[in-house]
Amino acid sequence: MLWPFGSTWRPVRHRQRDTVDLRWLSARTWTRRWYPQGIDLGTWQGRRTVAVSWFRQRLDGVHLASRVTFVDLERSRHLDVLLALTDEEGELQPAPIHAGGLAWFGDRLFVAATGRGIWEFDLGGIRKVRGAVAQRVGGSRRRGGRTTALVAVRTRVHPVALRCSYLGRVFADDGTPVPRVLIGEHRTDDSGRIGEFALPEDEGATTSSGFVEVDRFAPAIPRMQGVVRWGDRYFVSQSDDLRPGTLWSGGRDALRHDRVPLPVGCEDLALDPDARLLWSLGEHPWHRVVRGIPFSRLGIDGGRTDPSPRRT
Repeated sequence: MLWPFGSTWRPVRHRQRDTVDLRWLSARTWTRRWYPQGIDLGTWQGRRTVAVSWFRQRLDGVHLASRVTFVDLERSRHLDVLLALTDEEGELQPAPIHAGGLAWFGDRLFVAATGRGIWEFDLGGIRKVRGAVAQRVGGSRRRGGRTTALVAVRTRVHPVALRCSYLGRVFADDGTPVPRVLIGEHRTDDSGRIGEFALPEDEGATTSSGFVEVDRFAPAIPRMQGVVRWGDRYFVSQSDDLRPGTLWSGGRDALRHDRVPLPVGCEDLALDPDARLLWSLGEHPWHRVVRGIPFSRLGIDGGRTDPSPRRT
């Protein structure tokens, strides 16, 4: 069952001169307990929706829980879904993953589980839990805490021979989605790698396989946070602490600085062919924004990509 969007809280949508910004109107904008990480676009109940992943931690850095917030792009209403797994006793436990990237295909949600491959969650089997279970999966054990929650349960773990810090989608240069993902490594030096993989078959298929690698390269960019591909052109986000992030774009072996800045503390990337936007987001408290950058600023025009990346 697909649950309806909530209506008690709405992020504010601003159309700036050059971008479309969603800003959080709640403690989400400054809390140090939940941090936004991954992003992708999909359809929820027939409506265009952006999905943003978060991880929860104690102030000492101990991981507590992960969730995905689904935001209706037209009405800006939101829905929180906690990510969970089933333990050996059949009990639901919080998914202990950083959730640094998302790839959303129908009811299949793939989430980057840093150092532990890609985890798949079933959006078609979302369930409502109550009481102690809701508090446990949400990482809260305090009295008077969460009493009900929506939960998506992990269905499969896909081992990948990369660190799996983030993942992004692939589109043909006419905007057609390709059943592949890009999986990359965040490293503080320039040793991070990016691999392209064909999607694993659905769990109900007669023969099941994991991600099949079709390409791998190392762009020599430190602190990579996200990657997507449009035709033959790649877009890679690079964070720079409390300064605006850098967008790299171009061919596989010719990535260069794009003149378009990314949010402070930039994270994942997602392509939106319908609205013709490249989405990113910032993770740092007080700098949190979900930002859409028009394709026209990136040299993507008329359904095709300008082969020459824009440089600073």
